[in-house]
Amino acid sequence: MRELDFPAILLANFPPRRDGVIVTKSAVRKSVKKEKSDFGKDRRRRHHHWLVTVFYADGEKFGRVYTDKDKATRFADRQRRSPVVKSARVSQVS
Repeated sequence: MRELDFPAILLANFPPRRDGVIVTKSAVRKSVKKEKSDFGKDRRRRHHHWLVTVFYADGEKFGRVYTDKDKATRFADRQRRSPVVKSARVSQVS
């Protein structure tokens, strides 16, 4: 480590700069299908739980759990209409 130039190591980890502005590449993510869970196979279960996760533009994250999928979906859709929300996700947790 002492043989290498320390500032060169720091600058090697950052993307190239143009006119004092850091240039980053944006990649388009493809949706990934998760494996089917075994939530539906438990006959003792009376209801399922749905987690709505809301991601805000300032980096904050908020979650709320519903037992009704329709209510969870409506809440996520309502949150997505807000200009400060980056994304809202509904996932089954149990």
